[in-house]
Amino acid sequence: MTEAASAIEFRDVSFALPGGRTLLADLNLQIRAGETLVLLGRSGSGKTTTMKLINRLIDPSAGEVRVEGRRTVDWDPIQLRRRIGYVIQEIGLFPHLTVEENIGVVPRLENWPAQRIRERSRALLALVGLDADRFAARFPRELSGGQRQRVGVARALAADPPVILLDEPFGALDPITRREIQREFKTLQQELKKTMVFVTHDIAEAFALASRVALLKDGRLVLVDQPGALLHSADPEARAFAECFHDAQSSGSDA
Repeated sequence: MTEAASAIEFRDVSFALPGGRTLLADLNLQIRAGETLVLLGRSGSGKTTTMKLINRLIDPSAGEVRVEGRRTVDWDPIQLRRRIGYVIQEIGLFPHLTVEENIGVVPRLENWPAQRIRERSRALLALVGLDADRFAARFPRELSGGQRQRVGVARALAADPPVILLDEPFGALDPITRREIQREFKTLQQELKKTMVFVTHDIAEAFALASRVALLKDGRLVLVDQPGALLHSADPEARAFAECFHDAQSSGSDA
């Protein structure tokens, strides 16, 4: 793969805490422009650490991370983060702002005209399946969990960033709402063709959403490939996740 085709690249990246504990070791990974790469692994495997290195919430202890061909340490952190949408499980909507105002946070920081922000917010509400006339003026406390998560996705897309990071964004939702939003998210992927990095420990979610899966264990990359390859890997960690996937499929069939 050429560097131009890589939206994000990790080159021999490690990250250790000040006390010396290594959270990520010797990571080499290229994330293609327009793909959805799912970072899969157990708790503590290094998934969120990997994601935080992309938008420079932390810097590598060794090696380098590149975004759009440029080392993250050479980016101004604020400029970098405004080019990267970020969706987290807790959503983080501002409670004192309306839905429309929450979506428009980054465009306001970028000095977009008020009318353009309003039009963008309403268009994004429609894109994530919420009626702007019903929801634009509501406050987060007036929304269900699924509605707040949709607004969180809309906010991440507001300034049209080329990269979207999603850290277990649907983990707190009930199973039915989670499945609905996964389907809607898949449609968004196909329509927007953004570069997306999605963290999850749920292999069924990974299979539903991923262009490729990067499986991590104890801070090291086990494999990176299309989802189906994980099912045939001889690696013990990959086999453990494959068994979980087969169990989930069997449970679904029994139901």
